[in-house]
Order: sequence, then C-alpha cells, then structure tokens
Amino acid sequence: MGLKLMCVVAHPDDECFGFGGALGLAADRGIETYVVCLTDGQAATNRGDAASGEALGRVRREEFAASCKVLGVARHEVLDYQDAQMEFVEFSRGAERLVERMREFRPDVVITFGGDGGQNAHADHTMTSALTTAAFHWSGHAKRYPKVGVPFQVKRLYYLTESFFMPGRQAPMPMPWTVTLDIQTVRERKTEAFRQHASQAPLMEQTKELFERYGAEELYALVATAEPQGARMGTDLFEGLPA
Repeated sequence: MGLKLMCVVAHPDDECFGFGGALGLAADRGIETYVVCLTDGQAATNRGDAASGEALGRVRREEFAASCKVLGVARHEVLDYQDAQMEFVEFSRGAERLVERMREFRPDVVITFGGDGGQNAHADHTMTSALTTAAFHWSGHAKRYPKVGVPFQVKRLYYLTESFFMPGRQAPMPMPWTVTLDIQTVRERKTEAFRQHASQAPLMEQTKELFERYGAEELYALVATAEPQGARMGTDLFEGLPA
C-alpha cells in the first residue's frame, strides 16, 4: 500500500511555513500525504484585498489549495472551525473528527504542532496539537468513537519544534528535537508554496531573513510510538517503517 503521512495544522500557510519541507520530501519519495487544516484563517492580521472575514476565508482556502499542489500533497481539506477561537471548541467532538480521518486515511506517521503553540505561541496551534494528540491515541481504541470507522493505530506522532525564536514575539517553550530533516532539496519548493499565500505576503517579508538563515532544515520531536523504544536522534520521520 505504501507509506502515508498526515499533517494537521490550524491555518492556511501553516502547511508550508512550518511543515513544507517534510511534505515535499515525502512527496518526492512517493509517500502519500494528507493535510487537514482546522480553520480558514479569517482572523489573520494580513488581509490582502478582502473586504470581510468571509471573503478572506475564501481567498485563504484557495491559497491553501495552491500551496498544497506545489508541495505535492495528495489530499487536503479545510474544516469549519473559527480562526482564533480554537481554545473554545468542544474537545471530544474535535478529536472525533480527526479520529475519523485517521481511521479512513490510515497514516503511518502524523505530524502537527507542539503544545508550545509554535513560533508565535498561538493558542490555535496549541489546541491543534492537543486535538491531534488525543486523536492519535484514540484512533486505535475500539471503545472510542465506535461509529466513525474501524480502529486504526498510527505508528508515530511527531511535533514540529524549533532551534530559534522569532524577534518581537513571545518566546515559546519548544520540545527538544529528535529528528533533523535536511530539506535542501525541497527548500525552494517550500518557499514557492508560501508564495501562493499572497494575502500573507507581509509575513513572508517579515520572516525572509529567518528562512534564509535557518531554512535548510526542519526539526521534529518524536512524542509517541506504537512500539516502546528509547529516545534517539534521527534524520527521517519514517526510519525503519516498512514501505
């Protein structure tokens, strides 16, 4: 059947800004990828020419689709949660929706944000991490959400983490990484995916120097596995998994 990677993010542009290297590398290896974005980003500071939140949401959905195409993402989806309000969602229902998608897609590896909320310590990112983590553990439990598919246990869960902080932002408390991904071969593709988010062009300009300095790699922390094992450093999210 081949390996599969599922990525869960909070906003359009998270998929490339944070996870674009992992997604691009996976696509190049023939690994099927699926990105679930929980909101359409209507609360963004950068709004382009959008005259309303609804209009911005439509624009950002289109930008997300274009970015995923550049990254070779096989399947992508934007859910209907409200941007900047994720901390108030009904937790069990949110986890159930992700469990349903994990059971249907049957990924080997899931990647998402850490509990720190990422570079900008965003509450939506923290909630995305919490919901995805619960879904990872509950997807394989027969007693959890028996009406939404056959139980399936994902093999590994990784959090995106970082080795630097963004100037002018409250510093997060990132998890120490266990995987360093060399993304040099897809670095330009990651940048090109970000360019698809034209409404967020000011953010791209603000972070240009950071990407030039640190953009050759992405860092991930292995936080849960289907098999007990000691912590070790690696360079591949799929190391040792049968294709």
